[in-house]
Amino acid sequence: MTVIGQSFFQHAFLAGTFIAFACGLVGYFLVLRAQVFTGDALSHVAFTGAMAALAGGYDPRLGLFAATVGVGLLIGGLGRRGGADDVAIGTVFAWILGLGAFFLTVYTTSRSGLQGGAGTSVLFGSIFGLNADQTTTAVAVAAAAGLIVLLIARPLLFATIDGEVAAARGVPVRALGFGFLALVGVCAGEATQAVGSLLLLGLLAAPAGAAARLTDRPYRALALSATLAVAEMWGGLLLSAAVPQLPPSFAIIAAASAVYALTFLIRPAHGSGVGAVQAAPHQGNVWRAPRTPDA
Repeated sequence: MTVIGQSFFQHAFLAGTFIAFACGLVGYFLVLRAQVFTGDALSHVAFTGAMAALAGGYDPRLGLFAATVGVGLLIGGLGRRGGADDVAIGTVFAWILGLGAFFLTVYTTSRSGLQGGAGTSVLFGSIFGLNADQTTTAVAVAAAAGLIVLLIARPLLFATIDGEVAAARGVPVRALGFGFLALVGVCAGEATQAVGSLLLLGLLAAPAGAAARLTDRPYRALALSATLAVAEMWGGLLLSAAVPQLPPSFAIIAAASAVYALTFLIRPAHGSGVGAVQAAPHQGNVWRAPRTPDA
């Protein structure tokens, strides 16, 4: 039986597909809203939360999701209109890193004999180690996160492009900001299982960044971001299966980084990309992107 036919690879492939899909959708808005630093901060939060749960003798997933969602909401509360700013993120970032060092010390000195490789799994991911129950949970959570993004995509886009006008039109800008940061937290927790807390930012940012460089049409870019994320997940898993010496987390992020790098070889039409989307005109509450010659 080939590696592809074994249950651990099938679990990884199924969970990875849904995780990448959700990360691609959330990542696009993360890039569009200039909140990539939030994803970087939550990557460290994910590690701290998982280590806190392990130090207390609980399932690391409990600490993982509680920490990423909770800190995501905290960052939103410290920012304006449920958004986030660099000062708030930097402050939380430093505090979380200190807590992570503390919980790591507690875990390694008191419970290292129970799950000796758990800390490494959190840092670098363990997608090939997911069992059937963990896969089912990952699929359900990621599918729910992706569906919510699709449901709020239109008002969230409006609030992102022009928050003042959106608020005047009755769009709950602050609530959307909080909800979006909670979704970022969920996806950060999900991505940690696939590529680890050190590399999850790549899965959130690289596909979205590539999509934003290739088109300034927001819905097209949103779909492209999710498609690229899934394709890169598949490519990374297949590459890791073909070359066992390559850890899956490295292969996945390498694929994502390679695709993003390739977009620099493709000269986009003038005015395309995130900057053009953010500067695009709007009429009423219907946002319209400028047409490019190849549209």
